[in-house]
Amino acid sequence: MIYLDHAAATPLSQKAFNAMQLYFSEQFFNPSAAYLPAVEVRHAYEKAKDDIAHVIGAKGVDLVMTSGATESINLAFSLVGPDAEVITSAVEHPAVRENAKRAELAHEVKVNSVGRVDLDDFRARLSPRTQFVSICLVSSELGTIQPISDIARIIAEERQRRAMNGETTPLYFHCDASQGIGQLEVKINRLGVDLLTLNAAKVYGPKGIGALYVGHNVRLKPQTVGGGQEMGLRSGTENVPAVIAFAAAITEAEKHLSSERKRLQNLKNQLRKDLADLPNIEFLGNDKVQLPSFLPISLPGLDAERLIFALEDRGVYLSTGAACAASKGIKSPTLRAIGLDDEHIAGSLRVSMGKLNDEENIKLAAQQIREVVLAEMKRLGKL
Repeated sequence: MIYLDHAAATPLSQKAFNAMQLYFSEQFFNPSAAYLPAVEVRHAYEKAKDDIAHVIGAKGVDLVMTSGATESINLAFSLVGPDAEVITSAVEHPAVRENAKRAELAHEVKVNSVGRVDLDDFRARLSPRTQFVSICLVSSELGTIQPISDIARIIAEERQRRAMNGETTPLYFHCDASQGIGQLEVKINRLGVDLLTLNAAKVYGPKGIGALYVGHNVRLKPQTVGGGQEMGLRSGTENVPAVIAFAAAITEAEKHLSSERKRLQNLKNQLRKDLADLPNIEFLGNDKVQLPSFLPISLPGLDAERLIFALEDRGVYLSTGAACAASKGIKSPTLRAIGLDDEHIAGSLRVSMGKLNDEENIKLAAQQIREVVLAEMKRLGKL
């Protein structure tokens, strides 16, 4: 198997797996119970939250643990009332897009040809009525890194203007950092956001666990009520093993951040070089503002789904874009937003590399991709 879809899911790291096992068996106690073994589990749980928060320059008490990025995004959007005005970008996750539809007025900021937010368009769309802004740290289809700190500065200017004019409309900034964590240095104070979404499944942690950083000035509305866990915002018995594993995975990723980025960039350069002479191939995005793990490509005139199935037969796994959209057969709004026509979108593939890749299997992947693409072009009479 050659796995080239790390943006969709990452395998559980061995350290994360080892860390969580104890809490399935011997340390199975409910952390809300009063007896000593349960109190010890509570301490382990809180330490794990502290470890996760430390990576982003926060404290454990600032985190609400959730079932993943989608729930974190939904919780963040609890700030948005039906009469609110919100701003998102044209390259957001479906969870952001669907939540934005609930607002009275929702704007999508334009992106340029590499999928990066247009700051002038953002300024133009920001109004005295705007209450909520949600921009991802990294596009899940292109790997494009967004100018989050620049957006935060524009928001700070608008807040200052409102304060000087006696305007009381609040303005919150949420960022989905699911794709960036583990490859970028993500610090709350540098980003300047009020809310930040994290997802363990993208950083070699278990699926079904995520977190939402909540700034001290933010008052969210509980989406799940009951026993009052997670500051009353997310009731239910805590998923202790998953949180323990999340902490182990994200801490490990942070420790090897620089070396892993360099390794992935070398693999990306190698794969791009090996594919560069394929007829009509286009590499999407810009390396200067793109994660080193991403190599999205377009082969106009070909059917990406046929290519994916042919590659699967050869043991090579990749996708046509974000897994959520691909599973529903939806043409990518992200690729449309960067100006691609139907032919280019239909022929687009997302290659995303990670720990399961090395120089040897990337060379083999390039060979398999070349053979499949050339065979398909020959079948269509394009060679």
